[in-house]
Amino acid sequence: MSKKLYVGNLPYSLTKEDLVNLFSSYGEISDAVLITDRMTGRSKGFGFVTFENDEDADKAIAEMDGKEVEGMNIKVNVARPMEERKPRRGGGFGGGRGFGGGGRRRF
Repeated sequence: MSKKLYVGNLPYSLTKEDLVNLFSSYGEISDAVLITDRMTGRSKGFGFVTFENDEDADKAIAEMDGKEVEGMNIKVNVARPMEERKPRRGGGFGGGRGFGGGGRRRF
């Protein structure tokens, strides 16, 4: 069975390939994802690594959690399922009514 790990507090300079290289010595990796900002494409400082074997994932957690990577102590644990979030409303300024804040115009 496969096990997905959350990897947090990553340096922003880290690439997906770097993430794979950090964990590949612990076992067979079936997937690795580095989460990036949609607008800028820059790393958000966390990602996920999925191991084919649960024992390999457990060993990676034990040895990598708290390890220093480029000056950052990374956090590694079993990933939890994403929680349901409420849909976002509007956007921008004025509660979703555009930049003017909506409402009646007064002269």
